[in-house]
Amino acid sequence: MPDNRIETVPGGRRPRPGQEHFAAELDEGGLGAVDAVKVDDKPSSMWRDAWHDMRRRPMFWVSAVIILVVVIVAAFPGWFTDVHPRFDCELAKSLQGPEPGHPFGYDRQGCDIYSRTLYGARASVLVGVMATAMVVVIGTAMGSIAGYFSGWFDVILSRITDIFFAIPLVLAAIVIMSMSENRTSFTVALVLASFGWTSIARISRGTVMSVKNNEFVTAARSLGMGRGGILLKHVLPNSAAPIIVYATVALGTFIVAEATLSFLGIGLPPSVVSWGGDISAAQQSIRQAPQILFYPAAGLALTVLGFMMMGDVVRDALDPKARKR
Repeated sequence: MPDNRIETVPGGRRPRPGQEHFAAELDEGGLGAVDAVKVDDKPSSMWRDAWHDMRRRPMFWVSAVIILVVVIVAAFPGWFTDVHPRFDCELAKSLQGPEPGHPFGYDRQGCDIYSRTLYGARASVLVGVMATAMVVVIGTAMGSIAGYFSGWFDVILSRITDIFFAIPLVLAAIVIMSMSENRTSFTVALVLASFGWTSIARISRGTVMSVKNNEFVTAARSLGMGRGGILLKHVLPNSAAPIIVYATVALGTFIVAEATLSFLGIGLPPSVVSWGGDISAAQQSIRQAPQILFYPAAGLALTVLGFMMMGDVVRDALDPKARKR
């Protein structure tokens, strides 16, 4: 008996009697190559994408070179000069101009300005790095605890943060340092950190509050992980981006704060070579020898500029929405 069944094609249409139906193979359209997934490729992440974005920007390389040079000079100033900034001074050469081996000339005490500029980077960068590290630890701890546990923790810690936030950083540092007898790099950094952690605390609190409600936190909680473990292993790593951005900018701010205290005579003692102290000492001879002020001020400005530029680049890389705004 003849087969009277009529096949239908996709879409519900019936072919005419005697008409043959052809279906293309899936690979003929190239869909297999388009939809193919490379299993060997590393999974993308926020940090990889940020690094890919930063290295394509000229500002990143300019700021990186400035920071690298400043760090090397601060760590190893003896590589660039054989003249000691305090002991190799000749009063007979007071306020003299440049000469071979002394490209910046001499200050009022007959000390080499070039060597003092190089050695001054050590104190300023050291204070900035220590103050920033302390601020990140204190501010992140206060803000993350307040934002993650909420309740009374949030109320008490937020009010403490508001009290410290109302106190101006430089004014508080001036008052504390004027009463301090032991003025060292650690002391200055500790005083600056004691009143400079409030901004990071607020940033970390807001970021933790937005991260703690994500799905991966709920999944970790359902698997029986404790609240402390979730905070340390899941919430804080995913809240680090804005903290790193602020820390990069804050480092330059603390370097300026240290220079301000040394300029006022209540920061580092005169026995420690610093840019702020040299700028303060240059006031007496700025008309006769303006280079005494220019070189330490230029070193300070370039250092702060490098960290500020790096902070802008890191912010744009970790927060692409900031560029659209």
